[in-house]
Amino acid sequence: MRAVVFERFGEPAEVRQVPDPAPSEHGVVVRVEATGLCRSDWHGWQGHDPDITLPHVPGHELAGVVEAVGDRVDHWHPGDRVTVPFICACGTCPACAAGDQQVCERQTQPGFTHRGSFAEYVALEHADVNLVAVPEELSSGTAAALGCRFATAFRAVVTQGRLAAGEWVAVHGCGGVGLSAVMIAAASGARVVAVDVSAGALDLARKFGAAACVDASRVPDTAQAVRDLTGGGAHLSLDALGSPATCAASVNGLRRRGRHIQVGLLPSPTGTTAVPMARAIALELELLGSHGMAAHAYPPMLELVRAGVLRPDLLVTSTISLDAVPAALEAMGTAPGAGVTVIEPWKRS
Repeated sequence: MRAVVFERFGEPAEVRQVPDPAPSEHGVVVRVEATGLCRSDWHGWQGHDPDITLPHVPGHELAGVVEAVGDRVDHWHPGDRVTVPFICACGTCPACAAGDQQVCERQTQPGFTHRGSFAEYVALEHADVNLVAVPEELSSGTAAALGCRFATAFRAVVTQGRLAAGEWVAVHGCGGVGLSAVMIAAASGARVVAVDVSAGALDLARKFGAAACVDASRVPDTAQAVRDLTGGGAHLSLDALGSPATCAASVNGLRRRGRHIQVGLLPSPTGTTAVPMARAIALELELLGSHGMAAHAYPPMLELVRAGVLRPDLLVTSTISLDAVPAALEAMGTAPGAGVTVIEPWKRS
């Protein structure tokens, strides 16, 4: 099969022929119809993920058709249209037993712990725990974006963030995750302040329901701008980009007893990031992480998508072939871009 492969971290990837995957006894092989290009893939390519071994095929958010199943898979068959969370849970550890598959103790992640979906086929583990049926009316391109950025944003806003209608929500970083969060928060009745350095990203944020926007390249203090716009600070704030600056701005832009949700990855040479804890103590802020969403939690989100309340299809702003991925991956380091780029592995340039 054709796949995107990189041999060294940070050096150009290339499209080449690699062996087709085979399913494990509890797993499946999926024919990839669409897969999203995510900033997490860029982090992996840069060497920020210790689980990656070289050479490597990235890609972790996907939709496609089951091609082959393992001997101990009960609920899925060749021909089923599926998507999957980017975290594939084992289904048996204490975290899974508690329903917290998104923090599974023995999780696998396509594109990180093993070869991913920037390929014509991908192997996925523990299919009966992790696969999600794609509704007939949902395109593969739209479904591909659900497994990472949209589902991650949904759980961050609704479950971890405990959003209530009428609250102010600040979203720092309006890439795929951030724009998803803007859409979900606005659809939930919140008033959203979108923060980004890109005029294009802020235009999309307005389209998806942001009540106000802050151009972080034009204001000296984005946290102060958020506090001014919201009459004292956001009730809920998300760092959807992942940088020391956006993390601090998210925390500093909260009102008393506000809630910060860290969604964007925060790699650093020391493994730690400075956070304004003095403010967190003084204002009794909550600081929470959010790490994807388990497959069993998809139905409420999918119902809102079916009803047209949520429109993840509108987030897809470009479609490319595998051949265009190496350049697109490299470009994410300097221009993350607004919206979602979907790769169609069977498309030819």
